[in-house]
Amino acid sequence: MREIRDHGLQGVMPVIVLQTDMRIMGLDFGGKTCGVALSDPLFMTAQPKEIIRRERENKLRRTLARIEELIVEYDVGLIVLGLPLNMDDTQGERAKKTLEFQESLERRTGLRVVMSDERLTTVEAEEIMHKQGIPREKYHDYVDMIAAGIILEEYLENHRGELEAAPGGTA
Repeated sequence: MREIRDHGLQGVMPVIVLQTDMRIMGLDFGGKTCGVALSDPLFMTAQPKEIIRRERENKLRRTLARIEELIVEYDVGLIVLGLPLNMDDTQGERAKKTLEFQESLERRTGLRVVMSDERLTTVEAEEIMHKQGIPREKYHDYVDMIAAGIILEEYLENHRGELEAAPGGTA
């Protein structure tokens, strides 16, 4: 078992216990998309996985069902959800919808969902795509899952010491 202390955005959170070989999922939740990224079992890297698309913003059933499928398939033990705060640290409408989504995810999956500041991850994702030579008209095919990867990578980096110090872990 690995113990992971999560400090999140609201201060000290309870210890989270993950079994060895579980993964952490990162999510970039948007109006009609949800970017998904997954860690490796040692919590060293974050890999963009996919974008879950929906026709209308309030239609979340299929999004939640796909997330549940990925949780089972990849043995996910923790979810990191990007929180789109305003640059002045206030919560706008998108942040409020994301917090509602957090509650739905926790209720439906039974997993702990920690929030992570996602400001400027889309800009960073676009810079990555530009450097890779991806044409601008193709950005929508990748931006949300790359942003999810950035959210998860930042979480892993910010908690690296705690993940490495976890009893019984090999990270």
